[in-house]
Amino acid sequence: MDLLRLIAAIFIPPLGVFLQVGFGGQFWLNILLTLLGYIPGIIHAVWIIAKR
Repeated sequence: MDLLRLIAAIFIPPLGVFLQVGFGGQFWLNILLTLLGYIPGIIHAVWIIAKR
């Protein structure tokens, strides 16, 4: 399942975070980071997935 989350995090970062934590604060932070820049959103999503 982590592989699916990582693939989702690379293509659609908020989806990868949602699959990991649901609609929490980290999800909304990732949406903000993705809107500000695609790369920060990817980095944050991979970090959240790898951390848990």
